[in-house]
Amino acid sequence: MIKIAITDDHPLLLEGLKNILSQQENFSVVGCYSSSSELFTGLENQIIDVLLLDINLSDGNSIDFIKPILKKYPATQILILSVHNEFAVINSTLEEGAMGYIQKNALVTEIILGIQTILKGEKFLCNQTKRIVEMKTNSGLNAVPKLTRREKEILLEASLGLTTIQIADKLFISPHTVESHRKNLIVKFKTTNLSTAIKLAMEYGLVRP
Repeated sequence: MIKIAITDDHPLLLEGLKNILSQQENFSVVGCYSSSSELFTGLENQIIDVLLLDINLSDGNSIDFIKPILKKYPATQILILSVHNEFAVINSTLEEGAMGYIQKNALVTEIILGIQTILKGEKFLCNQTKRIVEMKTNSGLNAVPKLTRREKEILLEASLGLTTIQIADKLFISPHTVESHRKNLIVKFKTTNLSTAIKLAMEYGLVRP
């Protein structure tokens, strides 16, 4: 029996997917989690063959803990199930070790096929994701930038409209340090201004207002 866990912060999707997969022969849904904290607790108590993982959870971005999960539970295969259709997001999850990526609007048959495929040790992309990967041009980000805790703080405060001086006062750092971080963020996101970097960070779920 293939033991499957689902992590998503949308209760209706969790319940619906659980019901569908439970009807499949040799599939057993042994855990449904709505946050990363619930997931980590579940992993401690249950052996899982396949983890269906959403990216944007209420308490974090899943890209950040794909590697830690695989390091601690190397036998678990991760299949991303997400609304994100940006190449940078798709590529980041695969680089971190996920075995597959499926859009949430994919057919149920693709999800089932994805589970079966990654259990064979093969990568799986749904048809929509394949097209996105194939159409990738040289422009844009190849992966979601890895941000420090301080960079995330500055992005969040800037998204709220705070100036460099106001951010410096709130975070107890110098205006020069804030400006340095702002410049680094613009470089990391390959943009010409911080506003675009903020927009991308929010789209990727790196910061939340």
